[in-house]
Amino acid sequence: MAMTNNIVTISGNVGNDPSKGLTKAGLPTLNFRVASSNGYWDRNTGAWAGEGTSWYAVSAFGKLAENARGSLRSGDAVVITGRIKIKTWESNGRSGEDVEIVADAIGHDLNKGTSAFVRRIKADARSEEAPLRSAPPQGEPVEDDDISAETREAWESQGLVPAEESTGEDIGAEEPARALA
Repeated sequence: MAMTNNIVTISGNVGNDPSKGLTKAGLPTLNFRVASSNGYWDRNTGAWAGEGTSWYAVSAFGKLAENARGSLRSGDAVVITGRIKIKTWESNGRSGEDVEIVADAIGHDLNKGTSAFVRRIKADARSEEAPLRSAPPQGEPVEDDDISAETREAWESQGLVPAEESTGEDIGAEEPARALA
């Protein structure tokens, strides 16, 4: 018997700051919406033209949810690959369908900007001889999104600063600091 999967890849922009959660089994989750536009800039009319914007609900689980939580903000250009699910709903006499993508992979869309990658490794895998090349694993999610001293040290060793601390003032300098977004 053949097995079919509804695998899709979309690119678009994160429509809201992702919200975290936990499954009943305690697995981390992350939920957000992505707007994907089929439009283009029409040079003849000087305006955007196209078929409009499609909105997708995106869900991520486990390590993907943890990593995406530290990387995504509203407005970020992203590429998402995952399994598509259609959910029907009814509320206040109205009904409709939502398209949800259960993400298998999430990344920044490098056609729209730059990004910095920091590999997460286990704390016991580090040695004194090897340079610190990645952010340490995070334990329980920090409620107010504070950055641990170890994580900050790992980012700084790679010339990165958290996105919310990047002023952007050094853009155009000979060696600008890279923001971790």
